[in-house]
Amino acid sequence: MSLSRQYRAGVLLEKDFTLEQLREHIRNKDDAAWIDIQDPTPEQMKLIADELDLHQLAVADSLSGRQRAKLDHYDSHLFINLYQGTYHHETSTLDLSEVAIFVTKRAVVTVRKGDGFDIAAVQSRWDESSELAKYGVAFLLWGILDVVIDGYFDVIQTLDDELEQLEDILFDSKLRDSIIQRRSYALRKALVLLRRAAIPMREVINPLLKHNGDILHNDMMPYYQDLYDHTMRVADWTDSLRDLVTTLLETNLTLQGNRMNMIMKQVTSWAAIIAVPTAITGFYGQNVPYPGYMEPWGAWFSVGSIVVISGALYWTFKKRDWL
Repeated sequence: MSLSRQYRAGVLLEKDFTLEQLREHIRNKDDAAWIDIQDPTPEQMKLIADELDLHQLAVADSLSGRQRAKLDHYDSHLFINLYQGTYHHETSTLDLSEVAIFVTKRAVVTVRKGDGFDIAAVQSRWDESSELAKYGVAFLLWGILDVVIDGYFDVIQTLDDELEQLEDILFDSKLRDSIIQRRSYALRKALVLLRRAAIPMREVINPLLKHNGDILHNDMMPYYQDLYDHTMRVADWTDSLRDLVTTLLETNLTLQGNRMNMIMKQVTSWAAIIAVPTAITGFYGQNVPYPGYMEPWGAWFSVGSIVVISGALYWTFKKRDWL
């Protein structure tokens, strides 16, 4: 049994009818039906294509998968491909679930591969906004798009929170640089995937606002305008976070360089201090006469010279914060 719904004049009449029964559920001019097909076979897609007069190119795209987010216009229907994002905090990875959507004057068909796309959230959105059901397929399509775009907001808010955590620990010298680099790279990868899914949504929604009065009800246009505004916000927020991740990585590299310079200064300073007794004892180890040769005061002079010069160097380096 397929997931499906039939509305008539804004009233939900029936659920969970089969694919073969779709035609009889869209006979009335006030009917609007939705049916979901998960992991469809070529036979199922041929059946739905014959029922709704779907273009073969659109059907082929829905079966092949890995299409970019897009909106295609055909004589009898619209074809929309988009992705829902799910972020896993434990592994810092983003999963994209693809869904293809066919939209006719009285029917909406969703085609999914796997169970990654949260179709239950879409049904809940329809139930929460049942007062809009009178607008037919415009209402059904809006519910799907609204859930997808809201999901982008959830993902990007989580990524923003993780970036703030990274900023807080960036100057913590106790943490290893590899941890910050690994987390930064994972966040950057997730942002690239999110941007790849979210940015083309502007090209999906903007045409719906311009010339789809034959399929989408004009009274739903404010809701689609709201979707477009949200899409622009997601795009801007994504670009902002991507720049922030780049800045964070560059800052981390700069801090690494500063810490390396500090270590080199310390090593060089200690080497200079250690070189003093080496030089003085080397001088007094000559096999030729020199001031203080074979005299008790010569030994005390060499020890005093080591202490004074080494102490002076230590004080100088400490004052300059090299040690």
